[in-house]
Amino acid sequence: MSATKPSLTDADNAALTRSDTERALQNGSNDSLPGLLSRLGDDVMQLINSQLALFKVEIKEEASFYARGTAMIAVGGVIATNDFALLNVAIAFAVSTLFAGAGFSQPASYALGFIVTGVFYLFVGGILMLVMKNRLAKQQLVPPRTVQELRKDKQWLKSEL
Repeated sequence: MSATKPSLTDADNAALTRSDTERALQNGSNDSLPGLLSRLGDDVMQLINSQLALFKVEIKEEASFYARGTAMIAVGGVIATNDFALLNVAIAFAVSTLFAGAGFSQPASYALGFIVTGVFYLFVGGILMLVMKNRLAKQQLVPPRTVQELRKDKQWLKSEL
């Protein structure tokens, strides 16, 4: 988050430079045409640099979000796998006692206990992975602040030329 502040400051500086340039032109600055064109070129370069800085910050934020989401999906998969492998045995035996009380043979009650428990853990792991996938799908891939700044700058350049 702290990386966002410098780029926003750069964007603010570019906006201030634009307003300083506009003010100098409105006050009837006696600069020559080559001087004005040079200053316009410098302002455009500074504007491009600030836009690139903002774009880099937004891309880093997006990458960080996707890395966390991907890590959570992986953690969900590992948890689901570990639960299936480790807890399945204990719970399957507990469930198999319910089937044994219903008159099933011991091998059949063990089999049903393992099947019921396995389906339960696959269901829980699948829900966790779907929830994280949907959260990632809602995230926008286009950096909105950069696009907004580029539109403003396009309008500014049109008005300057």
